[in-house]
Amino acid sequence: MTTILYLPTRYFPAISGAEFYLQRIAEILKSRYNCKIDIFTSNAIDFKSLRSHYGKNLNKENLYYSRVNNMEINRFQVTYNQNLEEKMKRTKELCELNNINISNDCIKKFIQNGPYLEEFIYKIENREISEEYDLIHSTFFPYFNLLIGLILGKKIGKPTICTPFFHFSNPRYLDNSLIEILHNYNLIISCTEKEKKYLVENCGLNKEKIKVIPMGVDYDEFNKVYDSKYHDFSFRRKFLEKDSKFHVVLYCGYKNFEKGAISILKAIPYIVKKIKRVYFVFIGPSTKAFNRVCSKIKKIENVKILNFTPENLKGYFDKIKISAFNETDIYLMPSRSDAFGISFLEAWAAGKPVIGANIGATPEVIRNNIDGLLVEFDNYYDIADKVIKLLKDQKLRKKMGNQGRTRVMMNYTWDIIAKKTYQLYTKIINAKIEK
Repeated sequence: MTTILYLPTRYFPAISGAEFYLQRIAEILKSRYNCKIDIFTSNAIDFKSLRSHYGKNLNKENLYYSRVNNMEINRFQVTYNQNLEEKMKRTKELCELNNINISNDCIKKFIQNGPYLEEFIYKIENREISEEYDLIHSTFFPYFNLLIGLILGKKIGKPTICTPFFHFSNPRYLDNSLIEILHNYNLIISCTEKEKKYLVENCGLNKEKIKVIPMGVDYDEFNKVYDSKYHDFSFRRKFLEKDSKFHVVLYCGYKNFEKGAISILKAIPYIVKKIKRVYFVFIGPSTKAFNRVCSKIKKIENVKILNFTPENLKGYFDKIKISAFNETDIYLMPSRSDAFGISFLEAWAAGKPVIGANIGATPEVIRNNIDGLLVEFDNYYDIADKVIKLLKDQKLRKKMGNQGRTRVMMNYTWDIIAKKTYQLYTKIINAKIEK
């Protein structure tokens, strides 16, 4: 039996692609490949809670604290009450013990990024973590659990794998002292060839230790052509005006600048000048910047915005979200901070065209003018033009959506991704045994 330790930064009900990636692979490997999976993570829910007690944390009374679906979850409370010097001292002692080749600057920045887990460090120091794991898999960059995963792997002498979801088009991630940590991992999984190429050419990683496995999607959940699971619920009937002739443009993700949500807001006035009858639907955690701009845009004539947060929804497969994907006309996420973008796959599974930013890994994910369109990042004139183009051309929307659906069904289901990941695990474990 293959035994694996997963170290995600957060876990459901925290929602982002990186967390969901390990969640779905873990669930499938356990149920279909008979793997034993342990999941160690923080109790953080939002990004603020990784570093500050003012963020949202999961308490032990929560339904999902120790179990999500068929998986047991081991959550560690984020430590906020120690100063940086104390955290550095404890962590450096572990690093020196395992002879890890990383600088003080690297250690410091990973500690500052959080989530710092004092209880986990204590367990490593006192040998309370099993040494029977076949490998350790961590995600995502640049957070503290990557450092912990590396330390633990060195301590017990087992292979370490990292899926960094490296946002190489975002300057915040291009810190050489942070990238040091990736050189120490036995294997890196990148989501695209573009990400791999950047890590090799710009970060100096060995191309032989980087394998490309993309993201996945639960195709049957979003492709309602064959599944009438949500036939009794219609997003349009529930939330739109009774006239069915309104268009819908959907965004799903963190509502911030990096993901393109604020750029969408700024594009709305130009869109409604050309197309009056359109709703803009935003699903995901809000930010102060988004709320500030949104309140101004809402005052413009003909602007219709529907804003949903995690508090409005019940889990990843909430019927509001899935119905919104199935009943939208366009999925729009012009982000610069995506290593892949699961939501593009969700839209394609629902047979919808997508629009993304022509930056980072997205041009490899979206085939421009085939299953979607590309826009310049933060260029709301370009965003408006592309949205108008698709809203005016129903045949083009349908053609692109069908192209995306076929591509997802053949290449990007979670079953396919989990199988590729399991085969990679088996290869690295066997290589370790042979040595």
